[in-house]
Amino acid sequence: QVQLVESGGGLVQPGGSLRLACSASGFTCRRFRWSWYRQAPGKEREMVAVISAGGEFPNYADSVKGRFTVSRDNAKNTLYLQMNSLKPEDTGVYYCKAIFTPNVYWGQGTQVTVSS
Repeated sequence: QVQLVESGGGLVQPGGSLRLACSASGFTCRRFRWSWYRQAPGKEREMVAVISAGGEFPNYADSVKGRFTVSRDNAKNTLYLQMNSLKPEDTGVYYCKAIFTPNVYWGQGTQVTVSS
């Protein structure tokens, strides 16, 4: 059974940090391209960061460049998102996504709230 489970979300003050994790099971993760998405209330889901199957060539949304870092540990079947210098506009539900065409898998999401 394929399963992606995000963790690490929570409430943090502006300027703070969080580290999200996405643990996968039920498929061979090392072949998949991984992404983090987020969805703020009333807005469409947007891509935040993407990383290739080998871990090279991470790419980020302009809004998070220099603050967020995506990484993966294929041995642990886990994707990470280190988020620093958080802003209120980073608030939303964060989802991980794994793609190996034609297979696409999503996690259930974890809430991140940035507020004083």
